[in-house]
Amino acid sequence: MTMDVVTRMVADRPLVIFSRTTCCMSHTIKTLISGFGANLTVYELDEILNGQQIERALQQMGCNPSVPAVFIGQQLVGGPNQVMSLQLRNQLVPLLIRAGAIWI
Repeated sequence: MTMDVVTRMVADRPLVIFSRTTCCMSHTIKTLISGFGANLTVYELDEILNGQQIERALQQMGCNPSVPAVFIGQQLVGGPNQVMSLQLRNQLVPLLIRAGAIWI
């Protein structure tokens, strides 16, 4: 599996989170972002057929740990540290608005 599959999964979606149902950081990031009323697409890698291959592709793209992996406007933002850093600098919501994940 190549990164092309990940690219197709995030295409035309303003906000995508790759997650695992058992990952507490994934849960935290999903809760934070959905709290803004964002329109998000979530892929639970432990529940979809090719989840392990997608996880490896995310690692090849630089996601370590592989989940949660957040894409805003088809661009890889990163994991929980990057998302929380954007939030602390008041840059997360403007990024979500520019991507069309939040309407004001």
